[in-house]
Amino acid sequence: MPKQTRFISILAIMLLLGCTKAKLDDPSTGAEEGKAPTPKAQKQELVVYSGRSAKLVDPLFWRFEEKTGIKVKVRSGKSDALANRIAMEGEKSEADLIFLQESGYLEVLGKKGLLASLSETQLEAVPREYRGSDNFWVGVSGRARVLVYASDSLKPEDLPRSLEALADPKWKGQVGWAPTNASFEAHVSALRHLWGEEKTKTWLSNMQGIEPKKYPKNSPQVRAVANGEIKIGWVNHYYLLRQKAAEPNLKAANFSFPTDQDPGNIMMLSGVAIVKTSKKRKAADALIQFLLSEDAQNHLTQKNFEYPAVKGIKIGPELEGLASKLSLVSQDKLTDIAGTQSLLQSLGLR
Repeated sequence: MPKQTRFISILAIMLLLGCTKAKLDDPSTGAEEGKAPTPKAQKQELVVYSGRSAKLVDPLFWRFEEKTGIKVKVRSGKSDALANRIAMEGEKSEADLIFLQESGYLEVLGKKGLLASLSETQLEAVPREYRGSDNFWVGVSGRARVLVYASDSLKPEDLPRSLEALADPKWKGQVGWAPTNASFEAHVSALRHLWGEEKTKTWLSNMQGIEPKKYPKNSPQVRAVANGEIKIGWVNHYYLLRQKAAEPNLKAANFSFPTDQDPGNIMMLSGVAIVKTSKKRKAADALIQFLLSEDAQNHLTQKNFEYPAVKGIKIGPELEGLASKLSLVSQDKLTDIAGTQSLLQSLGLR
């Protein structure tokens, strides 16, 4: 069996070990916002397995260290590889917390009995749909799936009214997508749950019929739209917002489908959990409380352009309305990657 299709049995087919397994790095020291501040007296140290980009979340860990004197030692990697590592390490894991880009993997770990239950205070900080079904994890921030379009040649009313309509032949040669990207795979996994296998396969085949241009990930699609290479990309919302922060005159805009609960409008959550074997529960609780604090949530929203998970956090106008009509899908459905990759391979998309 090829390496990219081997699975860790303890997580059934939900987690991949092969093609997406990433090297676990030493704690990151570099970030866009400068060097890490020197923490206060460090009487404790937490080990965090982090599937998030260091440049986006390291500043949060530094602030926590400054506030509490608790050092954060980060082990970085891809979400699925880190979840696999927790499963394989079992009681020998050095991790105290696991902070993942895709919270669906936390749902799987929780159901396998590898995570600790969270407190009511932590759970109640976020809406019910932003926490695990068995109270083992909470969402920290969200990213909405959207279309990015050429705002100099298209108006919102020109765009497809639904994700299904994106496959209309009139868009032939004008659309971009990233079929090997993790967010693309997660969204297709959601479609398999919402639409079923046959309709999802039919839609993907119809999309192939309009000859979309392939890109390795989201950000090149944003650039391609702005440069006039394509008219529409299928991306996560914050890629455009981050590029516009550096280039305010970029000729591109985000669009979410106006149809109520359209399968194109889904929210993907990053999430955090405490590993059941951690001996540092009080310090681990403190880090989760900080990630859900107004300070951290404002940073994620204002600096990273992510959606806050906590109720009552103010968002900027660039985020308003993008995810107002979300299709409800359990986060663990987004991590059913094995079946999704098999489907994509059958269509020649991998």
